[in-house]
Amino acid sequence: MLLILSLIFATVGYVLFNYHRARQRVLNIRSHFGGPDVHYFFGNLQMFFGKSIPEIFEIVSGIHDIHGEDLVIIGPFNELILDLSSSKNVEKVLLAKSIRKSFAYDFIEPWLGKGLLISTGEKWFQRRKIITPTFHFKMLENFLEVFNSEADILVSKLKRHAGKVEFDIYDYITLYALDSICATSMGVQIHAQDDPQNEYVIAVKQMSTFIIRRIFSVLRNFPSLFFLYPYAKEQKQVILKLHNFTNSVIDSRRKILEQEKADNKVAFDISEEDMYSKRKLTFLDLLLNVTIEGQPLSREDIREEVDTFMFEGHDTTTSGISFTMWNLAKYQDVQQRLYEEVIRVLGKDQTTKQLTNMQIQQLEYLDMVVKESLRLMPPVPFIGRSLVEDMEINGITIPAGTTITIKIYNIHRNPKVWPEPKKFDPERFSKSNESTRGPYDYIPFSAGSRNCIGQRYAMMELKVTLIKLLANYKVLPGESMANMKVKTDLVLRPDTVIPIKLLER
Repeated sequence: MLLILSLIFATVGYVLFNYHRARQRVLNIRSHFGGPDVHYFFGNLQMFFGKSIPEIFEIVSGIHDIHGEDLVIIGPFNELILDLSSSKNVEKVLLAKSIRKSFAYDFIEPWLGKGLLISTGEKWFQRRKIITPTFHFKMLENFLEVFNSEADILVSKLKRHAGKVEFDIYDYITLYALDSICATSMGVQIHAQDDPQNEYVIAVKQMSTFIIRRIFSVLRNFPSLFFLYPYAKEQKQVILKLHNFTNSVIDSRRKILEQEKADNKVAFDISEEDMYSKRKLTFLDLLLNVTIEGQPLSREDIREEVDTFMFEGHDTTTSGISFTMWNLAKYQDVQQRLYEEVIRVLGKDQTTKQLTNMQIQQLEYLDMVVKESLRLMPPVPFIGRSLVEDMEINGITIPAGTTITIKIYNIHRNPKVWPEPKKFDPERFSKSNESTRGPYDYIPFSAGSRNCIGQRYAMMELKVTLIKLLANYKVLPGESMANMKVKTDLVLRPDTVIPIKLLER
């Protein structure tokens, strides 16, 4: 018995000694950055115990106001996390050749698989190469027809609220964006704007909440214990709904292509030089027809890319459009100047017709307004990376395996770069002001090789939507707007609603 007790004490002592030694290494790195006080075992995770998702967002975004641009957060059991919001160090990380997505993306994998968002190495390179043609500028011009028609539907749906009490714009924009991504990139009409209780939209919100809760869990480093989470069973059911929806979209488009082929309407050749102008190639068409080393993509390969683009193609643009409307409601002078530009450039009658890319490009103030809104409220406020190799930052070696959080939200509010950073001022993006900033002071679509492939798509959709809405309605703040809080799970969202009022022009 004495021998057994001695062995137990020796083992515990050895484990604690190594734990303490590892802790000293982490604290040494922290001394080069600063950061909040830490618990011996739970690290900084204790700051989030019992907090709501909006409160968590306030903590993780506000921590830089106290401890500086770059700091160290220590997770449970000496987990080292580097929080960066200085453009100098962010640039170093995003341009690194040996880097991958952080652990948080592992929690998305059961839903999105190893699609373009999560995949690495050769698989990522192949998928990026395959998908890039569907965002060719000529393809984007083809998408304008969809953006115009879906935005017109949105305008008509909102008419019931004109001249009445406040309402939530966010849900309307969500359904509009989902219709748009399905029609443009999937070639399928799903009529989400006629279905306010759309199951896919509800499931995305549920899944996003599950993921953020897991990121701030003590057990996050033990994936085999996921069954202990109270929502583990529910998450499986939600993922099944999401996959069933995307499978139905894939099957619908496959049937359309097969019918077109049977009717001899389509001669599909992705190598043809005039592919972009010859036919309306969609993202899903390409996935269904492409081969890698002579083999077509499997059903799972196709679904993981469709899942990724269905989510990213509607949730991020929803955030961008909705918060721009929120800012225009708050800043009536900006809204009026933008409305006057739209009428001056397009004419009052022209705004009800099909908008062209050439017309949109003439609206310089619109471009400034959209960029400023994406600065203040970037749809993806934080992104995560993990070092594959050691890297020198702030004069000390950061070991491989370290998680790095890049705080886009805080980069965009750095008072050294953006005077009065909380003020909504589109003039920051005038040509003269833009030239004074560095390329990593403003990264709403990330940067480097893993930047957002759909950023031009998103900007075009944003602009068409805003033109159509402002041409038809004056946007006013709802009475409860002062109480609105924001949160982030996978994208930046309102805690509950974005309350606005509309007046018909």
